[in-house]
Amino acid sequence: MPPRYIVGTSGYSFEDWVGPFYPPGTGRTGMLDQYVKHFETVELNFSYYRIPTEATLARLADKVPDGFTFWVKANQQTTHRRDRSIAGQFIGSLAPLAEAGKLAGVLMQFPQSFHRTADNRGYLAAAIDDFASVPLAVEFRHCSWDDPAAVAGLKDRGVTLVVPDVPEIEGLYRPAGPVVTTSTGYVRLHSRTAAKWYAGGAERYDYDYSGQELQGLLAAWSAVENEVERVYAFFNNCHRGQAARNAEAFRRLLGQI
Repeated sequence: MPPRYIVGTSGYSFEDWVGPFYPPGTGRTGMLDQYVKHFETVELNFSYYRIPTEATLARLADKVPDGFTFWVKANQQTTHRRDRSIAGQFIGSLAPLAEAGKLAGVLMQFPQSFHRTADNRGYLAAAIDDFASVPLAVEFRHCSWDDPAAVAGLKDRGVTLVVPDVPEIEGLYRPAGPVVTTSTGYVRLHSRTAAKWYAGGAERYDYDYSGQELQGLLAAWSAVENEVERVYAFFNNCHRGQAARNAEAFRRLLGQI
């Protein structure tokens, strides 16, 4: 059986989606209600900036239908400040999603400054242990992690490797193709414009994937379809509703729409 593709976007609460994607007049409190009409998964990114409360995640769990799932981005204390002390609090906050069967997992996205050194390998191993009670996916940004030993280590620990779709830039982690470490594939589509990558988040992710590029993505993942049961595809090019439109276009290619 081919893998099941589960397609969504990196976040859903964007004012500039109103008009291009959400109906005119949609307020922030109504955005998730609109989002779930189109997709069955989402990445929660606000958790990177502040640890979510159980009450907040309980409200989100109640607002989405059965079968809808969340990937929750790990807090910056863990991934960017190398502080493991908040792991227990963070995992505890996820209880409402886990109890409702709506927690897909936790996404750890490390910065480009996080190189594959002995110290960082040790920190990563310890952080993975901290989050062993939840499904875990890891995204690297530095090319030093493009190493068979890193892939083997994640595979041994049952951690999903995120394959980022990014521009061809020296030093940036960009595998030649899909890499699989668990029965779950995970791809995050950011941008392919090298000139804007270091211009800041507002411009870095301002990109509109073409139909040809999406077809190429699907063809690439078909090469490993016998190794995975499901593939999560998240579009992070969120400006002006591009991520949502591209995600729907990808779903059309898959025959889901």
